[in-house]
Amino acid sequence: MNKSAYDIIIRPVISEASLDNTKSRKYTFEVLPSATKAEIASAVEEVFGVQVDAVNTVSMKRKPKALGVHRGYTSAWKKAIVTLKEGSKTIEFFDGMI
Repeated sequence: MNKSAYDIIIRPVISEASLDNTKSRKYTFEVLPSATKAEIASAVEEVFGVQVDAVNTVSMKRKPKALGVHRGYTSAWKKAIVTLKEGSKTIEFFDGMI
């Protein structure tokens, strides 16, 4: 199965920590769990028109949650922290949130 760039990048991760990292040209995304670093880099370059310097990935484990008497777990997911090259433009989506 060929994965398109829009299949690989699921959503941007919006948190205080991820928005602080945008100052140092690091952007955080939820990605497809089976995606490799090379696939993530090419997908970000294709979708946002930027130049990627490095990709770090983290497998986020499931966590126990409770809502009243109901108990369960959150889903496991994969997070990618993408660092852009020095001469590359920024990702406009994150610029409006700072």
